[in-house]
Amino acid sequence: MNSPAITLSPAAAARVAAIAAKQGKPPILRLGVEGGGCSGFQYTFGLAETADADDAVSQTDGVSLVVDPVSLDLVAGCVVDYVESLGGAAFRVENPQATAGCGCGSSFAV
Repeated sequence: MNSPAITLSPAAAARVAAIAAKQGKPPILRLGVEGGGCSGFQYTFGLAETADADDAVSQTDGVSLVVDPVSLDLVAGCVVDYVESLGGAAFRVENPQATAGCGCGSSFAV
């Protein structure tokens, strides 16, 4: 199912494409949410072989961002970006539903 509810930035798409090419995998990034982290929920990222039939899928520059239906409830409207700074480089989720987050940026509350 295609959905504009999630977006992958061009910078994140380029990074996923580079990682996938290095590992010989398709350029598909799976974003998930699981319980835990300092704020209640934490984001999980991983390369996927395929999108599942009930996943929300967003395409940017030939790279897919896929999210399962349960996680989508918690990340609808989000933008996944890739940022590089002096502190390091990481994928960052800009989640309009998050009411709180932690300093590391990998966990959130709704």
